[in-house]
Amino acid sequence: QVQLVESGGGLVQPGGSLRLSCTASGLQLDQYAIGWFRQVPGKRREGLLCDSAEVSSDISRVYSDSVKDRFTLSRDNAKNTVYLQMNSLKPEDTAVYSCAAVLFHCSPSASNYRFRGQGTQVTVSS
Repeated sequence: QVQLVESGGGLVQPGGSLRLSCTASGLQLDQYAIGWFRQVPGKRREGLLCDSAEVSSDISRVYSDSVKDRFTLSRDNAKNTVYLQMNSLKPEDTAVYSCAAVLFHCSPSASNYRFRGQGTQVTVSS
């Protein structure tokens, strides 16, 4: 059974940083692209970034201009975990953040991902 579990969310002040983790079980992580998404109640899920599968020789993608140069990805295949480092956080970054997995290549569309985690709440407020 495949599971993706996000962790690391919480309350942070504007300008602060958080690192979210997406830990996978039941799949070989190096074969999967991992995308990060966020959603605010009443709005569509927004694709943020995606880390392509290492075996794909593809590049990682940034899908949202709003997080460019502030959010970055890293991967530790030994721990079956992909990290989302979020810096210079703003109140408008408040959302539920989730990760999702798709074979090999990234996609900006959440519907193309086969597996998804439950999400973790990030609140940016003073």
